Amino acid sequence: MNAHVRSLGRFASLLAAMLVLVSACASPVALQPTTAPVVDAAATAAAAAAQANAAATSAAATAAAAQGSNNTGELIPVRLQLQWVVQSQFAGYFAAVDQGFYEDEGLDVTILQGAVDIVPQQVLASGQAEFAIAWVPKALVSRQEGADIVDVGQVFQRSGTLEVSWADSGITKPEDWRGKKVGTWGFGNEFELLAAMTKVGLNPASDLEIVQQPFDMSLLLNREIDAAQAMTYNEYAQVLEATNPDTGQLYQPEDLSVINFNDVGTAMLQDAIWANAAWLAESGNEDVAVRFLRASYRGWIYCRDNFDACVDIVLSNGPTLGRGHMAWQLNEINKLIWPSPDGIGVMNLELWDQTVEVATSQLVINAPPSEGAFRSDLSEQAVAGLAADGVDATGADYTPRTVEITPGGE
Repeated sequence: MNAHVRSLGRFASLLAAMLVLVSACASPVALQPTTAPVVDAAATAAAAAAQANAAATSAAATAAAAQGSNNTGELIPVRLQLQWVVQSQFAGYFAAVDQGFYEDEGLDVTILQGAVDIVPQQVLASGQAEFAIAWVPKALVSRQEGADIVDVGQVFQRSGTLEVSWADSGITKPEDWRGKKVGTWGFGNEFELLAAMTKVGLNPASDLEIVQQPFDMSLLLNREIDAAQAMTYNEYAQVLEATNPDTGQLYQPEDLSVINFNDVGTAMLQDAIWANAAWLAESGNEDVAVRFLRASYRGWIYCRDNFDACVDIVLSNGPTLGRGHMAWQLNEINKLIWPSPDGIGVMNLELWDQTVEVATSQLVINAPPSEGAFRSDLSEQAVAGLAADGVDATGADYTPRTVEITPGGE
């Protein structure tokens, strides 16, 4: 697969902005999700090469997609830009390729893998991809700065962000961060955390110390900070995959205290499928989008119902972390998607409004997004097509698996 993803800005300027709650001043290049702590040099190099190839083929791919139908029998080329390197966070898209779901819809989909220096929504807005995966608040910043992009598929129904402490820290709720060292990656991942602080009356500039975290859990494991930011599907597992030096055994969930921003009420929508509004307006492209969404959703449904096979698909695409970690991650990703009461990809208006409220209150954006920032009609058509085929696109009866933690995620 070809590759592209996020670009990270300088944390020093963002941290200063965080402390005065004016993070809207941050560059969109500094607003990419931290979904993996490992930066694969080979993947980054591959991403740069892929970006050059994408630019060279952009006009041809866009023209082919604009035909909107497959009357000639030839597959329409479509590019999907990911946020990060191969991992189970994107399993549904790799499964859709592997299982032929895109091909069944008349599409030839190339997945552009992520890297440190790539911003998905900028790749999308510049015409180097037809679709991109991005967190909603970060894409709203890009929209505010002129990117004509629209959320056409809100795949994640819940936020996966946590703030993790040791059980003996006494931290069980946001108020307990007072006087503590609280970690965050920054780069646009801190907004749920800052909103939780202000919601309980904490001043991030004076009531606690905000510490820049590296893209791992080393500061928490070394007890250099009292709380660390983590994703349910990634960094939280990394703590559990580490050995407790006092016992010689892996850390256990009871060793940790977890604050979930979904429970706090400051959660923001994350992985969504975005498209360029101008591209969608071209003849036939809405049909291409519906077919792309329908096949992508089939991929996620496959990963819900064929768990082990889906982990194998991810592994066959070369993730930087092992089988144990990829299995944990897929299980947690499935929890963020299922159930989808209105159908996978259809926007939850309450969570959209909450995301916008947090984004505006934290000055991520200076005003609510203009009309058209999201649309659910294309996902609704895709879900209707799945239902007509007898496919369960809501997952009402979904039950998570119990995944065994393995040392180092191997």
